[in-house]
Amino acid sequence: MINCSQQAYSNYELGVHEIPIDLLIALAELYKTNTDYLLGLTDNKTYYKKL
Repeated sequence: MINCSQQAYSNYELGVHEIPIDLLIALAELYKTNTDYLLGLTDNKTYYKKL
């Protein structure tokens, strides 16, 4: 769904590599939340639909 291997995703979760912006956006869309929430910058889970 996000066009990323399990190993690459694991490396992003572990902080081995920084997550690319396009993948971060894809995750936000997949989980129906916003990128700030995924990055831990807010507790607000509001989903902003892509226009």
